[in-house]
Amino acid sequence: MTALAPSLPTPRLVRAELLKLRKRRGLVAITACLTVGAALMVYGVLAILHAANPAHHGPAGGVTNLGHGLFVLAILGSVAATIVGATAGAGDLTAGVFRELVVTGRSRRSLFRARIPGGLAFLLAFVAVAYALAAVATVVFAGSLPAPSTGLLASAGAWLLLSCAFWFALALGVASLVGSRSMTIGGMLAFRLAVSPILLSIGALGAAREAVPAAGLARVAPQAVREFTQQAGRIPMSVAVAELVLLAWAVAALALGAWRTVTRDA
Repeated sequence: MTALAPSLPTPRLVRAELLKLRKRRGLVAITACLTVGAALMVYGVLAILHAANPAHHGPAGGVTNLGHGLFVLAILGSVAATIVGATAGAGDLTAGVFRELVVTGRSRRSLFRARIPGGLAFLLAFVAVAYALAAVATVVFAGSLPAPSTGLLASAGAWLLLSCAFWFALALGVASLVGSRSMTIGGMLAFRLAVSPILLSIGALGAAREAVPAAGLARVAPQAVREFTQQAGRIPMSVAVAELVLLAWAVAALALGAWRTVTRDA
């Protein structure tokens, strides 16, 4: 467990990790499309439909449409988080610069830990902008529908940031462990979008389904989102258990990623 020994990254290392991600134009474009672009698309389409046929299509805002928007942003945000986490975790190996970083004498633990705040700063900036657009739209376009309260907007935003940060941490740890960006993205997306729903739908697994991270995220979600995730209704679990499951997954993934970074041959 030497990989978990205290070795805090310097602000310079964090800025370097952030800069490496920002310089990847393709990564910037796809992250923006999956977050900011998704928010613009969802509420833009709803607003256009309402303007074209208000008798058939309700206002684009309100509590219900906040739930719809959050559900979409959570799904696409987890995809963006997986791509960013995998890039941050295996980017140096893929580019062939890991050895150069190691021979400079920098602590491997510091190199790994710098990826966490650097990657989160990159990812969550897009997620925050996307949610800000969604929050404004649900209030401005509420019309005759009940607008979300300040408390609901705050809790929904915090949950979305938590969800994206969780999938980022998982992807970062796995990518650092296996050393492959493409394998991590493929495996993580399969687990998130296909394997998890299947496991959660198998009633014979009983309480074991609580170990699936998607169940924990659904449990701590605001009610406006939980209505669209059916998982929460099928798997009763306490908030404390949900938080423990999420923490265990994230810590395990990051610990394994840190260990592999420290022990990997340069």
